[in-house]
Amino acid sequence: MIKLSDYIAEKLRDDYGVKHVFMITGGGAMHLNDSFGKTPGLTFICNHHEQACTIAAECYARLKNDIGVVNVTTGPGGTNTFTGLIGAWLDSIPMLIISGQIKREWCISTYPEIKLRQIGIQEINIVDMARPVTKYSKIVTDPYNIRYELEKAIYIAKSGRPGPVWLDIPLDVQSAQIDVKRLSPFDPKEIEFKPDEKLFKEQITKTIEHLKNSKRPVIIAGFGIRLGKAEDLFYQLIKKLKIPIVTSLSSHDLMWETHPLYGGRFGLYGTRGGNFAVQNSDVLLVMGCRMNLWETGYEYKTFAREAIKIMVDVDKDEMKKPTFKPNIPINIDIKLFLEEMLNQLNREKLPSYSGWLRKTKYWHKKYPNILPEYKKEKKYVNYYYFMGELSKVLKSDDIIVTGNGTAFTGTCQAIQLKKGQRLCINIGCASMGWDLPAAIGAYFASTKKRIVLITGDGSIQFNLQELETIAYRKLPIKIFLINNNGYVAIRITQANFFKRLFGTDKDHGVGFPDMQKIAKAYGIPSMRIKKQKELREKLRKVLASKGPFLCEIMMPPDQPLIPRTKTIVKPDGTLVSKPLEDMYPFLPRNEFRKNMFVKPINAEI
Repeated sequence: MIKLSDYIAEKLRDDYGVKHVFMITGGGAMHLNDSFGKTPGLTFICNHHEQACTIAAECYARLKNDIGVVNVTTGPGGTNTFTGLIGAWLDSIPMLIISGQIKREWCISTYPEIKLRQIGIQEINIVDMARPVTKYSKIVTDPYNIRYELEKAIYIAKSGRPGPVWLDIPLDVQSAQIDVKRLSPFDPKEIEFKPDEKLFKEQITKTIEHLKNSKRPVIIAGFGIRLGKAEDLFYQLIKKLKIPIVTSLSSHDLMWETHPLYGGRFGLYGTRGGNFAVQNSDVLLVMGCRMNLWETGYEYKTFAREAIKIMVDVDKDEMKKPTFKPNIPINIDIKLFLEEMLNQLNREKLPSYSGWLRKTKYWHKKYPNILPEYKKEKKYVNYYYFMGELSKVLKSDDIIVTGNGTAFTGTCQAIQLKKGQRLCINIGCASMGWDLPAAIGAYFASTKKRIVLITGDGSIQFNLQELETIAYRKLPIKIFLINNNGYVAIRITQANFFKRLFGTDKDHGVGFPDMQKIAKAYGIPSMRIKKQKELREKLRKVLASKGPFLCEIMMPPDQPLIPRTKTIVKPDGTLVSKPLEDMYPFLPRNEFRKNMFVKPINAEI
């Protein structure tokens, strides 16, 4: 016989290779806490907020490309997880949340005929709350169902389009003694997805025919390639095709700055070169990217408007949304797609796209996001200049994590990645406060590589308590804190649309602490870089330090985030956004037209 909570801990370790559990202790999860704490081979990481637990587990799972595990208690312990949970749900990250619950006899679910809000102390029906943002959510009321439910939940989390799952376990179920021999297994055949093999092979044949007839093909490489563990197949394919590659927000690190096929990044905060490539394409092959509005832009009807759009995605509903409708929707696992593409290409001869490739490389070089004039800043540190200098001194195995706000958009625009580096960001939720917990998760996933966190004075406040987790464990996380006097992106938006400011900085309703004093209170060494002439020397000092370090970068309060697509307010109050190829600051119209293979729309001329 074995206690059920011990069974869970040992099964996660032995059958699924779980090594870390992110948790906060609580009475409603006391048996689970004890089992995760005492089981050899498992390390528990205690954060200081359940939101931080789920964010840490999400970033952990991103880098491990495996499931992240969270353990929280009942009531607010569960509800506090939701921002991190939603981040995993929207970005397709496999996560298992195991929550404690009060005894079965006190659960309102035991008495469905009575419309009660609560019986037990801190009780809440967390399973139904979690259901819309999880792939599977279940309360385990029969101890002898634990093997089945655990295996089913993890299978669902990792199969198809990955995502979070939730198991809620009452106290008297956690503590139950069970006979392992009497436990029933889960059979994946119950829910296994079988693709239409004949259909997807025909679609791949059509894809190759379109590529053979194409003059300006482009591949969009999405994060689904990593989620599908198909990186090696992807690199084999692009080596054979020799087609320009652009990356989405969450897949920047699939390519690197010096790769011969790399054409930049596309989207609202992409590069001019990446957007010119996509918008001028005649065949667009989208692999593992769900094509949200970050990527298509708000004027999505103008996106790649003359291209035959081919989309490969394991989630068929992503290819039905109104904002991106592919001509050929291929509903298949990315690994199966790549294997069949390579197989069919062995029998085909594709044309050379060398002229088109040279053009995309020309755009990428001609229109950098880090401009020479940024070096002239005397009073502060220009964000893009900072990113250029930081890119030079980072090592090829560094892991870069960003917060949200300027640190997110500016880093995605300007960082120059080396082969082997990883860049971790959250796209779908993009919550303020993702930074510190994500960096913690990245450290434990990374076999102790150096973690470089770039965040802002606004975002860091949302999970500031995680500085203690970093300090307590002496994690070698280098924190570059962008001080732009609050919320610069919101200041820009409010100034553009309303010509007045509210809730953006200390002069307009929201204050921010002295982060040098905060770092000192947590026992974390820190420094401040005020001017660009100090940058190179101090960057090296920070990166060479042992343990955690906080380096505050004093950025211009009015730092523009450019290039970007711009939304214009018409006299009648309606909003109109420019198409992706026409980024602000706008190029001279003659120069812009020379870069267009497709016909510009009227608003661009």
